[in-house]
This record gives sequence, structure tokens and C-alpha cells, in this order.
Amino acid sequence: MPAERPEVREVKSAARTVEVLEFLAARDNRPVRLRELSEGLGVPRSSLHALLRTLTQRGWVRADSTGTLYGIGIRALLAGTTYLDSDPFVPLITPVLEDLREQLDETLHFGRLDGQDVVYLATRESSQYLRPFSRVGRRLPAFSTSLGKAILADLPPDDLAAHLPPELTPLTPRTITTRPGLEDDLALTRQRGYAIDNEENTLGVRCFAVPLRYLQPTSDAISASVPLARLDEAREREVIGALQQAAQRITATVLPAARTLAW
Repeated sequence: MPAERPEVREVKSAARTVEVLEFLAARDNRPVRLRELSEGLGVPRSSLHALLRTLTQRGWVRADSTGTLYGIGIRALLAGTTYLDSDPFVPLITPVLEDLREQLDETLHFGRLDGQDVVYLATRESSQYLRPFSRVGRRLPAFSTSLGKAILADLPPDDLAAHLPPELTPLTPRTITTRPGLEDDLALTRQRGYAIDNEENTLGVRCFAVPLRYLQPTSDAISASVPLARLDEAREREVIGALQQAAQRITATVLPAARTLAW
């Protein structure tokens, strides 16, 4: 049996710095005032002011000319880009997403479970519908997305609670917001082999996802987002079949090297 790791004592200043950066990153380019940041984190303004000045000087936070509005800085972008550039699986999976887009002409995603969220690591947009922004780097609750549910359904039951928030806050009126309802949905996902987000994250869009099982426990998945306006039963079967074939192709490519690539 491996030796248990000693408990690590949290460094308060480091934890607060991470909390500030995560709060600003979740704002989607909407600046925040010091008071709002203080209330959102439950931290006194006096404690945040010096921290924000230091982070601003080092480029992790940016401020307006008056020094009253704050947002995520360019250093965070550089750190995120480095993660994508160094990830061993992204370059192996993006060619498959390219082929899927050519085949389906729908929007495809590659995502990874991170705590209670799924993070988008690669996206290929449909030519029929182009978003004004990239999803790469965005975080969404795992329980409300097909990517997240495909991964959650693959986890050991005892691990599920660690990846769910205390309350399942809806993103749309169709989001599953009860634990029993989500567990039933995940059981159905395991049974059929793919997850469905039925307008639970974006109204008017149904998403399908399959897990990628080259690492255990499963942490990654791919998905396709299809507007309901052009979705029927035949198209649904086509999209799901293409995703499953792509997942098999990805696993066959990545699995032989997964243990040596991952760390």
C-alpha cells in the first residue's frame, strides 16, 4: 500500500491569491469593483487592496486608469496558454475534432473535469453557427453539461460527491437541479454509453458527449452541440455514432502512450 501523504497546511496568502484570480477569471471579461470582490470572497477590503496592487504590478490582474475596476491580467493568459501547449493529449485529439467537424459540420468540444467544473481545452466551431468568442479555457458546472455528465457517469460512485456543488444551481429552466434526478440521468448515461445535455446549459441547443477512457479514473470527454432547429432522430443517431467512433479512434491512439505522457 502506498504511504499516506502528510496533511499539507494551507498557506492563507497563497489561497487568497488563487481565490482572487479564480473570481476574476469567472467574470467573463466583466470588471469588478473592490467592494464587490470583497463581498464575493468574504474578505475585508483592506486585505484585498494591497494584494490587488501586487497582482496588478506583476500582470496577473489589470486595473482601469482610476484603479477602481479590476479584471484578469495577461499573465493568466500566458499561464493558461502554456498549459494547453504542454498538455500531451490536446495535439492528439484536435485532429480528430477537425475530422468530426468535416463530417458533421457541428460544434465539437474536448473537455476535462476539474473539481466541480468541466474545462474546455479545445473547440472546433460549425460553419453554420459561429460564436463571437472562443470556449477554450471556459469553465462550466459538470452536472449541467454533456461533457461533464459523460465523465461523472464514468466515475466510481464514491467519487461523485466531490465533483458536485452543495446546490445544483440551474443555468436554464431545463437544468437538472436535484441529486436524485442527476443520479438517474447519470445511470441512464452509463446504460446507453453517452450523455445528453437537453438544453440544460443553453436553451435551443442539445449536446451529446462520450467519455475518453485512456486514463483511470476518466477525466476527459468529447461532445457535439447541435441546435434543435436542425436536429431530428436520424441526425441524433448520426452525431452519436460519429462521436463514439471518434472516441474509439482517440483511445486507440492515446492509450498506448497515456501512462508515459500523463503526470
